[in-house]
Amino acid sequence: MVDLRGEREHGGAAPGEAPLRSRSRWPFWPVVLVVVVGFAVTAALAWVSAHDYATNEQRLIQLRARDVAAALTSALPSIQTPLASAAALADATDGNRAKFERFIAPYVGVGNGRPFASVSLWRISDLDGGPVAVAGTTPVLARAPASAVAFLRHADASSSLSVIGLLSGPSPRLGYAYPGTPMGRFVAYAEGLIPPGRYAPPRRGAAFADLSYALYLGARPSRADLLIASVRRLPLPGRRATVRVPFGDTRLTVTVSARHTLAGTLPERLPWIIAAAGVLLTLGAAILAVRLIERRRATERLALQLEAAARETRRLYAEQRTIAQTLQHALLPASLPQPPGLQIAARYAAGAEGVDIGGDWYDVIELDGRRLLLVVGDVSGKGLPAATTMATLRFAIRAYVAEGDEPAAFLPKLSRLINVHEDRHLATVLCAVVDTAGHRVSITNAGHLPPLLLDNGRSRYLEAPVGLPVGIERDVSYASTTATIPAGGTLLAFTDGLVERRGESIEVGLERLRAQVSANHLPLERLLTRIVDELRQDTPDDTAVAGIRWLS
Repeated sequence: MVDLRGEREHGGAAPGEAPLRSRSRWPFWPVVLVVVVGFAVTAALAWVSAHDYATNEQRLIQLRARDVAAALTSALPSIQTPLASAAALADATDGNRAKFERFIAPYVGVGNGRPFASVSLWRISDLDGGPVAVAGTTPVLARAPASAVAFLRHADASSSLSVIGLLSGPSPRLGYAYPGTPMGRFVAYAEGLIPPGRYAPPRRGAAFADLSYALYLGARPSRADLLIASVRRLPLPGRRATVRVPFGDTRLTVTVSARHTLAGTLPERLPWIIAAAGVLLTLGAAILAVRLIERRRATERLALQLEAAARETRRLYAEQRTIAQTLQHALLPASLPQPPGLQIAARYAAGAEGVDIGGDWYDVIELDGRRLLLVVGDVSGKGLPAATTMATLRFAIRAYVAEGDEPAAFLPKLSRLINVHEDRHLATVLCAVVDTAGHRVSITNAGHLPPLLLDNGRSRYLEAPVGLPVGIERDVSYASTTATIPAGGTLLAFTDGLVERRGESIEVGLERLRAQVSANHLPLERLLTRIVDELRQDTPDDTAVAGIRWLS
């Protein structure tokens, strides 16, 4: 046999075998795989982070747009209430020009936060004759009589605030019209100025200084319907959110964009951070694992920060809704008269929810040197319609009293201002004409709870004929009952939120109040505070209570 080992040792090959070649694989394939996987994972994480940032940024912009919409909605009563009150006053005074101008003067002017440049009063039966009275500048609408007549007739037939855009010409304005009552004879019309060029730069420190915005009249963002913008050129830059807000008989369209990132600098830069970190992480599998864990923890921390920011946003939104309570108190008397020999105090408490304005109110009006009128009322329902009706009734009562009407005379007139079938509202009203020197009180009751008399530790309800609530029938009459108040006696009038409980008879609540008042021999201010704090106990209804104490 031939020995082939020597030939193999010298590089030879056995018969039928190919020469030996190096079969070792390229050692950098794992590195290439790590680089490819690393870039793929890095790109995916960067895309997810950028997508999350864009989604959160858009959501935050949408929330801020809703905040702007809520602010616009909360401004509606400041426009509607003075017009409704002015028109109601005109109905009550037969269009007395001096009283109208005196009432509306605080709302008219340029600057100083006054809402209107012009407020005018129009007689519905003679719209072609122009305004009856004008406060401020001449209304632009009056320059187009045909348009004025058509718009004001539409406003008279509407149950809400009517809005018209006067956007052409060198001095653009926004017009508002509101009739006094469904059957009233007058309509109040106001015009607010629009900034020149429709441009209003954001004020530093303002609530929405972090936003660029554009406000349009109508349901679409049209350049012709632009009211005001915080930038000189439209459309707004960057991500935008659009919200449509009911505003009287029309809509406002609000478009906003962020002047800077709302989610924070870190979420904005996070995709770039991930990309840079991913390149470094591909240097080795171990480093990649460690970095991925750190990114995961950073993402979790970011999620917690975003969740905390969302909770804070909801809290701030809830605080803004409490503006409704401030509005409610603004509709009540700022102060009460304190004639000699009497103590007068009142309390108002919102319902447990604390977000809706309501129709409970109280008022004390001096009639002459020895008499005053105590009024406590409750309009059915909640929200802006109930508050508007309440303001209408309160100011109408003051107007009727100024004309010299007694409760039995002006209560039927109130039923001509509201109607439960048309307005979906009725009101209970308790009127007490107080003779301070004579220790007498004349009570007229329109469907309200009776007043409570406290005398030397004993208390009882003063009974009086109870007439129909205001707004049920137009032709209705009311009877009055006179009672004598002893020296040191206290008279309390209140709304049903103080005594009414679900699933409980109203008599039980009235007896609870009577017992609570009898057991507390306190000064009047502290007495009202005590009974409101201890008797309401998370009731969802608003409560108004007013008291008069004879000092001798």
